[in-house]
Amino acid sequence: MITSVGIILAVGILAGMAFEKLRLPGLLGMLITGVVIGPYGMDIISPDLLGISSDIRKIALVVILLRAGLGIRRDTLARVGVPAMKMSCIPGILEGVAITFVASALLGIPKLEAAIMGFIIAAVSPAVVVPQMISLIDRRLGDAKGIPTLILAGASIDDIFAITVFSSLLGIYSGKGTSIAIAALNIPLSIIFGAAAGAIAALAYIGLGKKLVMPQVKKIIILLSMAFLLTGAETLFEGKVPFSSFIGIMFAGFVILERIPKEAIGVAQTLSKIWIFAEVFLFVLVGAQVDVHVAMDAGVKGILIIIAGLAFRSVGVMVSLIGTNLNTKERLFCAVSYVPKATVQAAIGAVPLSAGVASGDLILAMAVLSIVLTAPIGAAGIKFLGERWLEKPAA
Repeated sequence: MITSVGIILAVGILAGMAFEKLRLPGLLGMLITGVVIGPYGMDIISPDLLGISSDIRKIALVVILLRAGLGIRRDTLARVGVPAMKMSCIPGILEGVAITFVASALLGIPKLEAAIMGFIIAAVSPAVVVPQMISLIDRRLGDAKGIPTLILAGASIDDIFAITVFSSLLGIYSGKGTSIAIAALNIPLSIIFGAAAGAIAALAYIGLGKKLVMPQVKKIIILLSMAFLLTGAETLFEGKVPFSSFIGIMFAGFVILERIPKEAIGVAQTLSKIWIFAEVFLFVLVGAQVDVHVAMDAGVKGILIIIAGLAFRSVGVMVSLIGTNLNTKERLFCAVSYVPKATVQAAIGAVPLSAGVASGDLILAMAVLSIVLTAPIGAAGIKFLGERWLEKPAA
């Protein structure tokens, strides 16, 4: 396993640097590295490491989500709150429904199975979107209108929405689920309970810091431990209490920034350094989940289905932004930022197959194809358009 860790770090970092030299996002180089050295490529990553791949990816996501929360200011969040809530559900609904009807027509599968496919594909990738938005926030690109924060907040809840609907549809297929309408009620509860848990964790961290004198590094380790426990709580309460650890982790960072802003800046800087290490594992291991041969099985019809879904998602973004002060280019940037798929698709793309869904193999192929098509295009689009279309800070 240690050899695989060395290969992932060395090759992943070099590939990332090479892509940045080409003025492309470094994460693309890391994703491609994962595809090449993963089990569907050269197969040189240890099976033991792949066995804990999902946990390692979750750890990396915790780091970047906590860092994201430490960059969200109250005034900015207040400005983007309503459009962010619209962005969290309208684009996903339109994409999922569009894929349901188009996939059913083109692939000849039942609408319920097509809907399961649709809401797997509909989820935006936090692994791709969150780091890019943090980079924009750090450079204050689009900051005057809160555009990166808008996308951060919307994309985080978008995932909750898509996964909730997918789980409900799969339950209906297996005869064990409740109606989508009832399940939809869990979405706001997931947000509320997640935010409450995050606030409690943040206040506990702040209180501990006041009572105990300890080095900054140890305090950050404790903070990360609390964030990891939030993800564990989500697993523990799954099916019992609706709870989003993603929201909780980001809200914990938000509360810390509000209560102890000076210390929060130092914590954010340290997490940014940790992220340099964590992002390599995240993107290389996401890439390692991608079987390009499976993606090719979806063929031209699969590509058309994904394009149709993205077209309706983009319409949903535009609808969500009605009434905001964003100009046309900024609205188009938001639409492009909602293109990337990777994390959720890699995590649950094979679930229908293992659950006995008749077209499970086709759903898996479409999930993989969505990663192959949208992660590179979306990541490159965010970087390229963000630097050109978003308002730059005053000199």
